[in-house]
Amino acid sequence: MWCYRGGSISTEPRINDRIRVPEVRLVGPSGEQVGIVPLAKALELAQEYDLDLVEVAASARPPVCKLMDYGKFKYESAMKAREARKNQAHTVIKEMKLRPKIDPHDYDTKKGHVVRFLKQGDKVKITIMFRGREQSRPELGYRLLQRLASDVEDLGFIESNPKQDGRNMIMVLGPHKKKTEAMAEAREAQAARKAEAKANPGKSQNAAESDEVDEDIVDDAATAEAETVEAQAEASAEV
Repeated sequence: MWCYRGGSISTEPRINDRIRVPEVRLVGPSGEQVGIVPLAKALELAQEYDLDLVEVAASARPPVCKLMDYGKFKYESAMKAREARKNQAHTVIKEMKLRPKIDPHDYDTKKGHVVRFLKQGDKVKITIMFRGREQSRPELGYRLLQRLASDVEDLGFIESNPKQDGRNMIMVLGPHKKKTEAMAEAREAQAARKAEAKANPGKSQNAAESDEVDEDIVDDAATAEAETVEAQAEASAEV
């Protein structure tokens, strides 16, 4: 009786002696077509060139194999995948919560978070939290949302108009810049600062402080999330 015991299925191509077919369609080291040759002949050529025989198209009939340095090929593929992940951009929806009668200082602080999120190419969900009698004055939240949208109109636009959702009013701001553009600009600015610091050692402290500003963006995001959690705790306590 056949029994499947599980285990991972290898996605690595077969190479050299692991190839179990009588003949292969061989591709040379420079991509030239050698033609259909016996497996023994292909392995012999691989030894002559001091390369590996790698099966690149197992489903073909006969399978297609290429002469290459498999270790170098794996390294280059890993580096390409790493670079692709580095340049990959995911638009994130950040959230910021405010009260209808927010203090001016708190408003400026939270607006600063929104500005940073938009500069990073992320969307921002703005939530106005009403409590008690404030629920009968939705225009207060609407005016606050319009004010915030106007203050950051050079960085973002209203993607979703203000709408009432239970005790809250919600609006979504979208960034003018795409995430990839924001990331590219940040890298260019950092590279320029490092080049300037290298050319002018006396100004290296200023460059270091500028880099700290970029790192502070992450800290600000964490602070904003902490404020969101605090606001949610306050809302739960009121209920």
